[in-house]
Amino acid sequence: MSGADTKDGALLLPSPAGKGWGWGSKAKPSVQASVEPPPQPLPTGEGLSRRALMAGGLALTASPAFATVYAISCVYLPSPVATPSGAYFGTVRNACDGGPPTFFPGIRYARAARFAPSKALLEASQRDVKNMYFGPACPQSGDRYEQDEDCLFLNVWRPQAPAKKPRPVMVYFHGGAYSTGSVTDDLNNGAKLAERGDVVVVTVNHRLNALGYLYLPDHFPDSGNNGQLDLICALQWVQRNIAAFGGDPNNVTVFGQSGGGAKIATLMAMPAARGLFHKAITMSGQQVTASGPLNARKRTAALLDKLGPGVDPASAPVEQLIAALSATDPVLGGGVYMGPVLDMRNLHRHPFWPDAAPQSLGIPMLLGNCVAETRAFFPTDHRLIQGLDWSNLAARAGPEMRVDLDPRWVVEQFRARYPSDS
Repeated sequence: MSGADTKDGALLLPSPAGKGWGWGSKAKPSVQASVEPPPQPLPTGEGLSRRALMAGGLALTASPAFATVYAISCVYLPSPVATPSGAYFGTVRNACDGGPPTFFPGIRYARAARFAPSKALLEASQRDVKNMYFGPACPQSGDRYEQDEDCLFLNVWRPQAPAKKPRPVMVYFHGGAYSTGSVTDDLNNGAKLAERGDVVVVTVNHRLNALGYLYLPDHFPDSGNNGQLDLICALQWVQRNIAAFGGDPNNVTVFGQSGGGAKIATLMAMPAARGLFHKAITMSGQQVTASGPLNARKRTAALLDKLGPGVDPASAPVEQLIAALSATDPVLGGGVYMGPVLDMRNLHRHPFWPDAAPQSLGIPMLLGNCVAETRAFFPTDHRLIQGLDWSNLAARAGPEMRVDLDPRWVVEQFRARYPSDS
């Protein structure tokens, strides 16, 4: 459905193909309306009323020129938030309640040319103030999200009630093993966390896969860590602007699941990230070592070979670049791995080997993994699961392991820690 939907009484305008708001199920329309561009800009602030909207061109009548039925109960456009970078516009979770805006989507925090490091945007910019769209996800396999190389956007949620003091800030990095994913997924909506936790929530999209981590040091010295540099730009935006949203820039927690957690572990060893966050939470995603530069070059060679002779990755169509990710990884097997590179330029050491990075020893870190969570990647009818027991686990797990350890020793260690598991 294109057009306007409602959520808790608010007028929501989703993006094409339903990829803007990501609220999930659509509310049932109750009032028909035709919406035409107003001849004058709509008024904003506390004084905006339904009468003012109608004067600006919103007619609550059915029109044969509009095939889509709109659902409208309340419309409220609050005043923007003034920050050091400029004004940012938002909306409220429940438009009927009025009050200050609580959701600020599609905030551009940086720009970047392909394979070049991102450049922080110091002036306020939003993707679509009128419709309040999320920014797109980085190009990736599949069509789950709206995708575009111009993907350096973040979103902010804050509680409805005024803050008695600056609120803690929680910045979320999505999972997807450095190659896929987006914070525009329904599961990453920060509204409930902001309200229940009394925190300001920020979610960030950034460059992934070859666009964020393909190692081309001879022409693009930062290319192996551009995805990480994007995240650093986002955290710098938080430091500059989050106080205007009621957040405390001196109390920033980064948290992420799977690949998001690994991104955080890597940031804890990157000098440019020092001082930008103060606590870390990694969920089912850790990063002990980065890709070494020699292995990273091998992976680049495998992708370029898949891309085809004479094809320049800097100018190739993005669809062709993404398709080349199906190249076989020359080190681990499977699809070619793209992730942070020990380039001695942006990353001078492995994140947690041989020990924790000295720059982050003062950062409290909460780590979590689920016991036997890898089982979630195998359907119940998978050949490796059928008839699996302790007697054959090592033999079946060995060929699947990507770390050079004796699978029998791994199974023994697991059984010693979880003797009651079957």
